[in-house]
Amino acid sequence: MSQKIAVIGLGSMGLGMAKSLLSAGFEVSGCDLSQTARENLTQAGGAAFDSPAAAAQGCDIALSVVVNAAQTEAVLFGENGVADALPKGAVFISAATMAPAIARDLAGRADALGLHYLDAPISGGAKKAASGELSIMASGSPQAFDLASGALEAIAATVHRLGDRPGIGASVKMINQLLAGVHIAAACEAMTLAAKLGLDLEVVYEVIKGSAGNSWMFENRVPHILEGDYTPLSAVEIFVKDLGIVQDIARQERFPAPIAAAALQMYLATSGAGMGGDDDASLARLYAQLSGTVLPGNSGGKP
Repeated sequence: MSQKIAVIGLGSMGLGMAKSLLSAGFEVSGCDLSQTARENLTQAGGAAFDSPAAAAQGCDIALSVVVNAAQTEAVLFGENGVADALPKGAVFISAATMAPAIARDLAGRADALGLHYLDAPISGGAKKAASGELSIMASGSPQAFDLASGALEAIAATVHRLGDRPGIGASVKMINQLLAGVHIAAACEAMTLAAKLGLDLEVVYEVIKGSAGNSWMFENRVPHILEGDYTPLSAVEIFVKDLGIVQDIARQERFPAPIAAAALQMYLATSGAGMGGDDDASLARLYAQLSGTVLPGNSGGKP
């Protein structure tokens, strides 16, 4: 590929996406606050830099894989941001989950500088990022899609082209996050209740996987509970943020969202109990604390 791409944010998702782009033949540069993350990119064949501007210098595309809207704004418009380094006509792809109104605002500001903006939040986790099989919920101008099409194909199994206005992608991602957050909370509640009842959790997991109560999140997160391993593949704080955005949108729209609200309270409580940086399956540990239930690798439900 003749395009040069800067990947800003080389965590578990961003590094996997950068590797997928390298495998597809793109010239990839990258930036991350972590020296280890930068070294990982270098070892994979990319070029690592200390700032977003340095990484994006002369690039056709800047792919921002950071946590939230504030970080995205800093990557784009902050000191040493990519807006100062990208040539006019380049594409900025935002993969972060954020409120639709903020996505529209960032897109308008980028457009005023002669940059295309693709609102393209992602789903699929670190494993699919590394294999180039993400699901992308994207909206933006036809020109942005045309310029970014090769890169999107390299990192995603499915690109949902949702419209020509930034903000639509963000809206669809919030619907996904509502469901994902509720499903994780429900899975943690169910498995901790199973433990309280003295059931064999491995057996329960196998039964539910083949039954109507299964969900992608149940199947993906329950193994963390079974192994007693809460290494943060997706942290509790992510859903504190995302379900918080869902509640903000629901309030603005005068839309009742009591199930999402109840799930948000469990994420908030888990964070308040000192587990905000741990894997989001840690909701099970909070349920265990509240009920005096013993989980695998977690005597008495203590964090």
